[in-house]
Amino acid sequence: MKISSFAKAVVAGLAAGATAAATAVQDGVFTTGETVTTVLAVLGALGITYAVPNRQPDQATPGRGL
Repeated sequence: MKISSFAKAVVAGLAAGATAAATAVQDGVFTTGETVTTVLAVLGALGITYAVPNRQPDQATPGRGL
């Protein structure tokens, strides 16, 4: 099953954003600093996940690849 780099990046961004937002609202207030942190977490996860290429199947390693 092939999953595109963009789809993986979107899922990673959503996971990072949800985690940062859930942590930020523990005290009941969502401040400007917490908003910036959440946005940076989403953008960082999107960028890093999209930039790292998918691993190509390794024909020499048994049990991996095909």
